[in-house]
Amino acid sequence: MILGNALKLYIAPIGTSGVRESRNTIELKENFGVIDDKFAGNPKKIHRSVMIVGTTPYDMAREAGIAMPEVALGENILLDFDPHTLNIGSKLKIGEAILEITAACTLCSHLTQYHKDLPKLILKHRGIYCSVLKGGIINKGDSATLLKEKEIV
Repeated sequence: MILGNALKLYIAPIGTSGVRESRNTIELKENFGVIDDKFAGNPKKIHRSVMIVGTTPYDMAREAGIAMPEVALGENILLDFDPHTLNIGSKLKIGEAILEITAACTLCSHLTQYHKDLPKLILKHRGIYCSVLKGGIINKGDSATLLKEKEIV
């Protein structure tokens, strides 16, 4: 079942402070994360190797009058639907890659730099962490499909 599309893709290039850069294409590697992303490859955080965010928290902030820049939530993939509607353990195919949802993002105090109430406002919509079950290329605009167990290769 197609849920939506990847609107934007980002990496935090190796050798940088971690500020994310927009890309038209990213490559994911199984049990690693996003190729060339400084946060990928940490064996202790393999279950958090890719961060997916929907447009919902950005919309919520804008509706509350809070100015929040693009990629303020630290996502690798921005989707046009709220991934919080999915359960932990759900599998998504985006482009060639297959991801498993492993956890919801936690309350993050750095978001108070935009507004003191922002972390609590978007808490249940901030984003989700995923691990990479099958690597591959994801292009901006690729569809995100919810997989059933029998569909997972």
